[in-house]
Amino acid sequence: MGKLHGKVAVVTGASTGIGFAIAKRFVDEGAFVFITGRRQEELGEAVKAIGSNVVGVRGDVSKLQDLDRLYETVKAKGKIDVLVANAGTGEFAPLAGLTEEHFDKLFDLNVKGTLFTVQKALTLMNDGGSIILIGSVASVKGTSAFGTYGATKAAVRNLVRTWTMELKDRRIRSNVLSPGPIKTPLWKDSHRNPSPRWWPPFRWDAWESRTKSPRQRFSWPQTIQVSSRASNCSSMVDEVKFDQLKRSGAVNTRR
Repeated sequence: MGKLHGKVAVVTGASTGIGFAIAKRFVDEGAFVFITGRRQEELGEAVKAIGSNVVGVRGDVSKLQDLDRLYETVKAKGKIDVLVANAGTGEFAPLAGLTEEHFDKLFDLNVKGTLFTVQKALTLMNDGGSIILIGSVASVKGTSAFGTYGATKAAVRNLVRTWTMELKDRRIRSNVLSPGPIKTPLWKDSHRNPSPRWWPPFRWDAWESRTKSPRQRFSWPQTIQVSSRASNCSSMVDEVKFDQLKRSGAVNTRR
């Protein structure tokens, strides 16, 4: 019997990459999982690849009406035990050249979307449940032309610290996982799209050299360890302490 047997989980941004790997692992551990994505074709392919015990709900987490529709669908199944707010995006833009469009795009999805994904789930969350946000090592590392993205992930880190205190009476655990570079479709798109607003290969090479990971410079979505944070195996100490998981160059800090 898996760690998540009989649990209900929601994973946003799970059509591909980290979110897909998390959702698949949760199903393998016995959970029933709702996944979201903005593109119906990719979402359908993800549902098919995961197989059983999964429902796909198309939507954009930065649009509150889409979140309402997601949780109406989830409500028909029951309460939520695990919520993974994974949906996000990233772009390089130097300070001198970044635009309001760039700023709004990243903060709307990475911060606003994450915050309201969690807020709107609270009435459906079981006491003793688990909230997991996907952050980034960029939240604590200075990387040229990556400041806006890093700022969004620093905000995510702080939200978790706050929610840990706000939700402790309900015994809801809040954690943020902050990986280094992960080979996802977003990373692959940077090689196919020559626009300077995407992540060109030479920038990734520079990022690799600074992460100084002892094993490899890039990691894979399947290496993101979430099942222990999602299950009741997670220590009670995580309810009162902020934790970042060390993975592929990420930092590990506690307060």
